[in-house]
Amino acid sequence: MEFQGKVALVTGGTRGIGAAIVRRLAQRGAAVAFTYANSDQAAKDLFHGLGTTDAKVLAIKADSRDPAAVRAAVAQTARELGGLDILVNSAGVFPSGPIEDATLEEIDDTLAIHAKAVFVASQAALAHMGSGGRIISIGSCFAARVPYGGVTLYAMSKSALIGFTKGLAREVGSRGITVNIVDPGSTDTDMNPADGPAVSGELALMAIKRYAQADEIAAAVGYLAGPESRFITGASLAIDGGFSA
Repeated sequence: MEFQGKVALVTGGTRGIGAAIVRRLAQRGAAVAFTYANSDQAAKDLFHGLGTTDAKVLAIKADSRDPAAVRAAVAQTARELGGLDILVNSAGVFPSGPIEDATLEEIDDTLAIHAKAVFVASQAALAHMGSGGRIISIGSCFAARVPYGGVTLYAMSKSALIGFTKGLAREVGSRGITVNIVDPGSTDTDMNPADGPAVSGELALMAIKRYAQADEIAAAVGYLAGPESRFITGASLAIDGGFSA
């Protein structure tokens, strides 16, 4: 119960890695809010599935494309759960295809979720955080290595998080707040299932020949959110089965 007395907000918390993070924090004592854009049933299932824990859980419908909704979600979390200690920026999309096919709308949409929303959420969260605060973003192994084409937009948007993480870590370190990023590799989720068409190509690039489980990514986030990581900031933690080795 290392998060007893802590309040966390996880954006994009209803599916895959985000849902695994919500469960981990809640099961270890945190009061957890999570946002979702469209997955009403998934949000209800996650909310009710955590009913056996002693932690408070708050589901907030907020589209990460909308800065006002992001700010409102932070404010609601702090107001209803009594503060904010941990922010996990997990909302994401996976655009793919040749660069010639990317539309301006798709570019704006991707950057809005992966970059602008992270900035806005972190900016709003800092107003509520004291010493011991944690800001953690979910990046991607493609921020460090892009061994094939078709993911240029995605890689660009996730690479932006590295500069953001390093810059913000410098700004808030003196306040006792850490800022880090977790870079997952291929993870078995509905966005990239372990039995999908890309599996053989992905495994060929990895040292460990299997997909990660969402709980393994959540474990890394849990470590960075916990007390044992208080001297780690501005860091990128690759959880990618050796993809970037």
